[in-house]
Amino acid sequence: MKKLWLVIAVLFLLPSAYLVAQEWSAAQKEVWKNVEAYNAAADAGNVEGFMAYVHDDYLGWNIGSALPDNKAAVRKFVEYAFKTSKTLVSSIKPVGIGIFGNVAYAHYYYSVIYKDAEGKEKSESGRWTDILMKQGDKWVMIGDHGGRTSKD
Repeated sequence: MKKLWLVIAVLFLLPSAYLVAQEWSAAQKEVWKNVEAYNAAADAGNVEGFMAYVHDDYLGWNIGSALPDNKAAVRKFVEYAFKTSKTLVSSIKPVGIGIFGNVAYAHYYYSVIYKDAEGKEKSESGRWTDILMKQGDKWVMIGDHGGRTSKD
């Protein structure tokens, strides 16, 4: 009987521990709002909206790429991707957000269902880390790293 009560107690404590872990400060919420904004622009196929969140000196590394990409390369690939595929539904979930003055990182998990160039429905999920810098009233990407962990 003691084991049963212990299991019940642990089950009640787990959700509260999860909720506490998801409490973000106002500053962290501000960073996340910007991450959501440029992801929404990407989902909508809005090249300029997305690129407005990429710093001129950006350098990021997709896990599937041999070398990091600069802003010009990102634009080229974003323009191509937005012309040849369409996001149907997506989700991003923050895992960790750290802020150090005017620099921040946001670790998150993403999943997306999209139509490819042939009109086939595909899905993908993975992990991503964005490195951001406060520029004026928004947080812009100065770097990122990540990629898919699963794809159909």
